[in-house]
Amino acid sequence: MRPRKKLSSLGDIISVDDICAVLGIGRNTAYKLLQNQDIGNKRMKRKYIIPRRSLEQYIENIGRRIV
Repeated sequence: MRPRKKLSSLGDIISVDDICAVLGIGRNTAYKLLQNQDIGNKRMKRKYIIPRRSLEQYIENIGRRIV
């Protein structure tokens, strides 16, 4: 298992690998979250442009659903 990353260590634009490292999920799950717009993103041809704020909002929303 890869070590998890902290959100504060990431830049303003993050990668699919960053999402996997922060959430501790696999690439397939990360792509599903992006395709469903659960984590906001823009797509340019085959590449995802993911603002770090989108991942932060996703994490906040998950916390609200659990509580």
